[in-house]
Amino acid sequence: MNIMDFNVKKLAADAGTFLSRAVQFTEEKLGQAEKTELDAHLENLLSKAECTKIWTEKIMKQTEVLLQPNPNARIEEFVYEKLDRKAPSRINNPELLGQYMIDAGTEFGPGTAYGNALIKCGETQKRIGTADRELIQTSALNFLTPLRNFIEGDYKTIAKERKLLQNKRLDLDAAKTRLKKAKAAETRNSIWAEEVTKSEQELRITQSEFDRQAEITRLLLEGISSTHAHHLRCLNDFVEAQMTYYAQCYQYMLDLQKQLGSFPSNYLSNNNQTSVTPVPSVLPNAIGSSAMASTSGLVITSPSNLSDLKECSGSRKARVLYDYDAANSTELSLLADEVITVFSVVGMDSDWLMGERGNQKGKVPITYLELLN
Repeated sequence: MNIMDFNVKKLAADAGTFLSRAVQFTEEKLGQAEKTELDAHLENLLSKAECTKIWTEKIMKQTEVLLQPNPNARIEEFVYEKLDRKAPSRINNPELLGQYMIDAGTEFGPGTAYGNALIKCGETQKRIGTADRELIQTSALNFLTPLRNFIEGDYKTIAKERKLLQNKRLDLDAAKTRLKKAKAAETRNSIWAEEVTKSEQELRITQSEFDRQAEITRLLLEGISSTHAHHLRCLNDFVEAQMTYYAQCYQYMLDLQKQLGSFPSNYLSNNNQTSVTPVPSVLPNAIGSSAMASTSGLVITSPSNLSDLKECSGSRKARVLYDYDAANSTELSLLADEVITVFSVVGMDSDWLMGERGNQKGKVPITYLELLN
């Protein structure tokens, strides 16, 4: 027998099998043929595997969105992954914001309160960006990769064997149908006896193949419980990575808050309105009752010192901590390190004192001053 004859016969046999399965499937849908039902345990395993696949895909995709909100960046990373190439490293949003802040602070002047504060904030944002990058890398390795391996590996094998089981089941039911028809014909004509024997033999073969494939599929499906246990460990790793990331961010921001407590933060809205700094009111909660918090040589006046300034009777000398530009004619401009005279005025806002320098007099913010003994 030459190769050409073998290929033609195999092609014809495959076509006959495909046609037989198609006929059986159609008749089952139309209710014209009986269908062999899988046992309840196997059906439950199949349902559990399908449910696992669906939710794993959803969790995996949403985790990717959480870690990388930019859809274009996700597509780019996917393409590089399929090409088995490493995606180019790009600056992330916190790092970019941090760099802008540092550049702005440098241009405004590191010696100014605002410029120095911008630089401090920028450095913190860049540290957060680094922590964000580490979170993405750790989560991709310890959480996303195992989920993706299940979808693209284990579940594909399960789906392949499940499809093969479906085909073996169709072959079995087609053989049952042919045997049933042969027996019905035999009652009318004994010439069909040989066909009955042939159909019975075919049924035994298809039943054996179906049972074998059902066992293979069952063993694969029972591995879903192990998959759940593995994914649970991966989930713990993901939670730990998030916990580390948020703890780092919290510590970075706590340190930054302490540093910014060393800076005055008056925000001017227009020439006639001035909103006072909120820093003194929240500072005790942020850093406790410590009197001084120093960062890069900057000193913050303690709450008790400020209270003495406000409650003192008569005038006191105070050193100016930072430059201050008066917002209007009722205020007094200040220069860092100069010494002025301050006193309280009945009815004045609690965050302000009256300042006096020679013949000049005006309101000055308390947070810019340090009481001198």
